[in-house]
Amino acid sequence: MLRLTDREVEGLRSQNVTENGRGGRRSLPYAFTEQGVAMLSSVLRSTRAMQVNIEIMRVFVRLRRLPSTHAAIAQRLDKLELKLGRHDDEIAAVFAAIRQLVATPIATRKRIGF
Repeated sequence: MLRLTDREVEGLRSQNVTENGRGGRRSLPYAFTEQGVAMLSSVLRSTRAMQVNIEIMRVFVRLRRLPSTHAAIAQRLDKLELKLGRHDDEIAAVFAAIRQLVATPIATRKRIGF
């Protein structure tokens, strides 16, 4: 178990349910580490406690995978940004060509007939 910091507690605190004034928590709360949850599951014997501990362990596994997921997403965004950057240049060239066509005056024709 480890004790949470002030900043971590502020991130967990609900904005709607916190009490203003003297009530509430006087000391920083504790949180379990992944190893602490594993040790706790060896002590608790009820079916419900085992189910909760299994779910908590699954959350820790998902949290461990999270940074690699973010890295993959960041890498894909970088590739997309480079691709769009090239498209921006091509779109700018198209607009330049359109402006050039609009800027050239239309030659006046000779009227045919009387």
